[in-house]
Amino acid sequence: MVNYTPMLCLAAALLAGCAMPPEGTEPEDLAAWDQAVTSVGCSLETESDYLPVELQTGQTRALVQEIAAYKVASEEAVRLDSGGVRLITGACAPVPSSPAPAAG
Repeated sequence: MVNYTPMLCLAAALLAGCAMPPEGTEPEDLAAWDQAVTSVGCSLETESDYLPVELQTGQTRALVQEIAAYKVASEEAVRLDSGGVRLITGACAPVPSSPAPAAG
């Protein structure tokens, strides 16, 4: 009998690196999500974050959450300790800190 487990594990690992947007979403939907999340301060954590994103995009809560999961999987967002998500691209990209001046 052939053990397919190693091949299945390899296939799953390869697919995990290929994040797919939620079914039925278009690039415009993803761009609208980015713009709306940026407008609420780049993070989705509380009801006061989700509601404006839903209203601005016309997306359901479930779709907003699915896109958030896609953005995390595609490394365009990160999970927060609070359980929320923070967008890290575009206007929400972290600003690199400048090195401290050398003591002279």
